[in-house]
Amino acid sequence: MKSLNPYLLFNGNAEEAFTFYQSVFDAPMQLLRFSDMGGEGVPEGADDLVAHVSIPLGDTDILMGSDCPPGQTVNTSNPAFAVSFDAASHEEAERIFTALSAGGDISMPLGKTEWAEAFGMATDKFSVPWMVGYSPNE
Repeated sequence: MKSLNPYLLFNGNAEEAFTFYQSVFDAPMQLLRFSDMGGEGVPEGADDLVAHVSIPLGDTDILMGSDCPPGQTVNTSNPAFAVSFDAASHEEAERIFTALSAGGDISMPLGKTEWAEAFGMATDKFSVPWMVGYSPNE
């Protein structure tokens, strides 16, 4: 397999969310609006919405997303996924977990577990669930 990367869908706030993720991960962001695409097929009312946005994480992983076009919505009340982030150090795990959980909900505080030196779960202020961990031997 070449890669497996999360693609997050938002109800009109993808740019705000990815600006936040850009600050959390200190990584460059590439953003394309529906209006940038030109031509036919751009949904009415979608010009200012994000058609695609991405942030590279590490050497091979990419966090991607977009806004749903008008008339489509994302159910954020019960997501059936979580984005898992494996930190390079305990300090990085603490920094990322603290930043992602700010304004959100912590379901499992970052701490030592049987499987990791540091592991925690939180849902960020954009309703995206995260699992942040650090295992020095992996």
